[in-house]
Amino acid sequence: MDEEKIKQVIEKIRPQLQMDGGDIQFVSLEDDGTVKVRLMGHCAGCMHAQQTLTYGVERAIKQFVPDVKQVVNVA
Repeated sequence: MDEEKIKQVIEKIRPQLQMDGGDIQFVSLEDDGTVKVRLMGHCAGCMHAQQTLTYGVERAIKQFVPDVKQVVNVA
């Protein structure tokens, strides 16, 4: 899997999160295909954070890096 490509996708979607007062940070790519990210700002405490993660971030990353299995938020 391509960690650099994952980071590029995250950089492309960051402005959308930042417009709502949030942000995202790449943490790691695990051997099992799990991408760990850290949601920050308004995203960290937002009740819609899981939806944003699954339907926004995960979908975007999987589109460009199909081997990714899931994206999870770590505190």
